[in-house]
Amino acid sequence: MNPVRAGIIGGAGYTGGEMIRLLIRHPNVDIRFIHSKSNAGKPVHSAHEDLFGETELAFAPEYHSDIDVLFLCLGHGEARKFLEEAGSSFDGVLIIDLSQDFRLKAGSGDAGSKGGRGDVGAGKAGNVFVYGLPELNREAIREAKGIANPGCFATAIELGLLPLAKAGLLKDVYTTGITGSTGAGQGLSATGHFSWRANNIQAYKTLTHQHLREIGQTLEQLQGHAPAVHFVPWRGDFTRGIFVSSQLRCEKSPEEVYGLYEEYYHGHPFTHVSRTAISLKQVVGTNKCLIQLEQAGDQLVVHSVLDNLLKGAAGQAVQNMNLLFGLDETAGLQLKPIAF
Repeated sequence: MNPVRAGIIGGAGYTGGEMIRLLIRHPNVDIRFIHSKSNAGKPVHSAHEDLFGETELAFAPEYHSDIDVLFLCLGHGEARKFLEEAGSSFDGVLIIDLSQDFRLKAGSGDAGSKGGRGDVGAGKAGNVFVYGLPELNREAIREAKGIANPGCFATAIELGLLPLAKAGLLKDVYTTGITGSTGAGQGLSATGHFSWRANNIQAYKTLTHQHLREIGQTLEQLQGHAPAVHFVPWRGDFTRGIFVSSQLRCEKSPEEVYGLYEEYYHGHPFTHVSRTAISLKQVVGTNKCLIQLEQAGDQLVVHSVLDNLLKGAAGQAVQNMNLLFGLDETAGLQLKPIAF
């Protein structure tokens, strides 16, 4: 088949950089442009130094619609604005948005969407965005015109809970998760400086994190009602990765619970259930999510780990692209972690 012609909007940030890294080595993709207002005309490696010697591509001052798929690697609120301003320019082009702009149910910020679909506002008129979590919406993704890529914390928490939601076992869930500094984006902030992050940790957005609404919406899709997820996120002293622990009451035996997880994720190439302790180094640099279960009495703890920039962002976007175009789901994503 002919290569998939891809365009990237917002190529200078962390997720844009990861998108370029993946697509330049994807066996079925031809990058037609990488757009960046602030870096127009400069070589891509001027913003992403690790790509020096890997590609001669440069940031384009303009973009066009002579492509098959458009990746929107823009800040929250900017993707919707971009599509509204583009009007009908990208009709017929498949859109994969990495922001939170189209993840929630049409016309509402509340949880409750059925079928994993979010509204499209004024852009891509007449179509809706499918929530791009392949482990939940794989078949809907294959037929979609637009994909709303899930959030990084949302992906880690949802993958840890989907089998329990399918079994109707979720009610009150208490979740703690820690993320690296890249989760805050490339912009400068007081809590992003090395001198603040080094040897430090901090809770933030306690019980109010923006991903809670999409988590509730996603779990409701399987269970029929949204469980109460009480989430405390933490800023960690490292650059990449997310480690989440979700605690809930569960009266099933450990073998029964492991059976639920192993059955649910059978056939999903990037989500793996481990019976031994898991760690960040097993997933950083890959599109994998690892899940481990621990149980004491009627208390179950589900640990899940992933790379926030890959399975939590650009890697999952490429996985969704593969599904959209009928490619091998793992194409361009056969990545190895570095354990030491």
